[in-house]
Parts: sequence; C-alpha cells; structure tokens
Amino acid sequence: MNFNRRKFLQSTGTLVLGSAVLSGKASSYLNIIKHPVGVQLFTFFNVIDADVKGTLTKVAAAGYKEVESAFSKKGGYYGLKPKEFKSLANNLGLSWKSHHVLGAPFKMPAGAKMPTTPDGKPMVIPPMRNLRDNMQQLVDEAAEGGVKYLVCANTPTENMDDLKASIAVLNKTGEAATKAGITFAYHNHDMEFKIISGGVIPYDMLLSETDPTHVKMELDLAWAIKAGKDPVDLFRQNPGRFPLWHVKDLDASRENILPVGSGTIDFKPIFAAASTAGMRSFFVEHDMPKDAFASINSSIQYISKNLNV
Repeated sequence: MNFNRRKFLQSTGTLVLGSAVLSGKASSYLNIIKHPVGVQLFTFFNVIDADVKGTLTKVAAAGYKEVESAFSKKGGYYGLKPKEFKSLANNLGLSWKSHHVLGAPFKMPAGAKMPTTPDGKPMVIPPMRNLRDNMQQLVDEAAEGGVKYLVCANTPTENMDDLKASIAVLNKTGEAATKAGITFAYHNHDMEFKIISGGVIPYDMLLSETDPTHVKMELDLAWAIKAGKDPVDLFRQNPGRFPLWHVKDLDASRENILPVGSGTIDFKPIFAAASTAGMRSFFVEHDMPKDAFASINSSIQYISKNLNV
C-alpha cells in the first residue's frame, strides 16, 4: 500500500511538472520550490550564550530555517548537550544542519591579530576541543545530535609540515564521519589561497589530497573572493564537492564584512551555479557585527527578493 501510494505521488508530480512545461509555466512552478535559508551562529558569538533560546527565537522569526552551530563560551553546544540543542532548535522550527569544530588547538596565524568585539576589545577564545586531539568524541557528539554535517572551521596550513599533518587529520575524520553517517567538510578562510614555501597553494592540496568521498568543502564565498578566487570557477573545476556555503558580503576594500546584498559581491552568478557546486545548504554569516539581528534581517530580505534559491 505504501509503495503504491508513493509511486502514485511520484507519477502525479511528474504529470504536474510535465503539464507545466507544456503550458510554458514550468518556471513559475519551479520558483515556488525555495531552498531554506540558514545562518551560521558564530554571527551571534557575543550574545547567544546569554540567551540561547531567545537568540534562536529571533533567528526563526527572521525567516531562517536552518542553523549551523559553532563554538560557545559556555562550551559544548551553547551549554547544552547535543540532543538538548537539537530539541530546542527543532521546537522553534529550526533544523540543526551542521556544526563547526577546530582542526587543531587554536592559534592565531603569524602576523594576524585577534578579531575585536563590538566594544573594541580583542575577542577571548575559550578552551575548545579539536579534531587532532578529540576527533572521535566530536564525531560521536555530532552523530548523537543528528546533524547532517560536521565541518572543520580551520586548521593549520601556514607551512608544508602543518598542511600535511592537517590533511592527515581531515582524511581520518572524513572516514570516521562517514562511518557515523555524517558528511564531513572543510571551511576555508582566505589564508588557504596564499602561496606557502615550495610555491604550494594550500587549498589546492586540500582539494587534491583529501578523499572526495569522505571530505567535502564548505566554501566561504567572501573569503575566497577576498583571496582573488572566483567561486564559480572552483565549482566547475570540482563539481559536486561544495555541498555547503557561507554567504557574507564585503565592501570595496575587501576588508570589511557587510550584510548580504549591501556590499560589492555579485551573488547571482554564484547562486546560478549551485547545482554545479552540489550545494545543499548555505549559511548567512557576519563575523562580529555591531548588531547581529539587524544584519541577518537585512541579509535574508536581500536573498528572498533577489536570489533564486
């Protein structure tokens, strides 16, 4: 009975779409199928730990449907266990899709300065677990929480020794994640596109020396563009490798992050290449904004009006 019902619904859907194509209304039919808009919770780093439920309530009210979590000053998942955080998000109408972890113990890149909070003070990074030292625990917790993706937020790539060690950790994590029923991915900044000793571009090695079966990519569009890369070219060169995206905007100097649609990035050709990328979820992100809620509201309004997602 269930099989027949499913076959009937599939056939009916095919007939409806076929009729739409024949009548010239396919585009209007397809345009009602909208991809859910997600948000990376690092956007709320300075406020979420004080009121996790209140923050997620405002995220849902703004129209977001998916969330990607990041590290918390409280530790764990904003002070909650994985299943507790999943339940809270789900009860507010949010799907917890992805979680960010570190690849190795945190350290600032050479010459880099700690980002500042809205009050102008250097951001304080709490102790965090990482894939090099706590890989299986992090994979197991992600599986317990029911997230679909576990993402390495960053990892050392400043020299060949660090890069090779990081690639080994990424491959090992990818295999463990696959066994746990999770998709593992790597998230870039701009530093992975800078040439290191030996004339190597780390991102090229990350793509070529990690197993594409187990290690996917979460492309941060703005960081790639800041580094002089065209995301569409990356998609064409590595089709299907980018199931996740981070979406933020940049000013003309490429130094300041802005809400989506208020800067200089042309998102339309990028989103037009979503199928080539293999994109399944994308997350709006704004690092250390003065007003996180104003930023996410502005971003989703632009996306809803201007991008066919």
